[in-house]
Amino acid sequence: MDYLTTASKELFSYHPELTKRDDFDHFWHTTIREAHQNPLQASRTRIDYPIHHVAVYEIKYSGMDSTPIYGWMIVPTFLQKDRYPCLIHYHGFSGSRGEPSSYMKWVMMGFVVIAVDCRDQGGRTGNHAAYSSGFSLNVASKGIHNKYEYYYRYVYMDCLKAIDFACMQPEVDDSRIVVEGGSQGGGLAMAVAALDHRPELALVDVPSNSNLTERVGGMYGAFASVAEYVKKHPDQLHLVIENLSYFDTMNMADKIRCRVLASVALKDETCPPLMYFATYNRITSDKDIVIYPFNGHEGGGDIQTEKKLAYVRQFFPLWLD
Repeated sequence: MDYLTTASKELFSYHPELTKRDDFDHFWHTTIREAHQNPLQASRTRIDYPIHHVAVYEIKYSGMDSTPIYGWMIVPTFLQKDRYPCLIHYHGFSGSRGEPSSYMKWVMMGFVVIAVDCRDQGGRTGNHAAYSSGFSLNVASKGIHNKYEYYYRYVYMDCLKAIDFACMQPEVDDSRIVVEGGSQGGGLAMAVAALDHRPELALVDVPSNSNLTERVGGMYGAFASVAEYVKKHPDQLHLVIENLSYFDTMNMADKIRCRVLASVALKDETCPPLMYFATYNRITSDKDIVIYPFNGHEGGGDIQTEKKLAYVRQFFPLWLD
């Protein structure tokens, strides 16, 4: 067998034991209810953008708490339709909503694009959440001592409320929602697809936030900060591992109902592909995955972008007429 065949056999047979606790569903039901009790307070402001064939808005809405979440909304006004499918983009770790030009391929395809910041990372969005303890290195360990304070509890809900924002917009067809992202953004898209029934498609590249116990144990990527936290607080090891289980997408995968196109790279040492297959192998909806044998965390790059565009055209052609 060749290298890719051998590696694929291991990946597709990987089923580590789930770490889901008995109150997992209750935790997320109460978390979603709490997030929706906070008014969205949505706003959008059109900006003067040099490409006049599209309408570009800076958007803002309240996330899980009172934190204003900033983003972009780009409308393909050149198509002169009443409503459009919508692609919601979640960015990679320490990144931001980026610049509107990054999303023009999707706009040209006929999507309204909404791209949002993750709180407390590289964008305009801050963080109003209160934490009762410190953290190490980066936000992936912020609040890890308490699952109700954990950073990704807020971020998962901020991302879910991006769908709420999208569905409020008169230009958006709320039956045609896509969630998309890479690395952290891929993990967020997986979590949202599990926690919310509205996405029809998830496009996820080199996804994070899967098999988190192993991610911490191997000190891979952003979750090395959780290992650093445990080094300073060894008495909290079991508590930390338990708290992480609520945010591990492998424990959520059976709830995903939308179609999924994923990609991984076999030389990725930030989000190792084996970690993601703990999630992928448990998705029961229609799914496909592209494996890049000699790429690292950059994944398939522009080649994968072309595959995503073709995938949308193949499976959702009526969206684009």
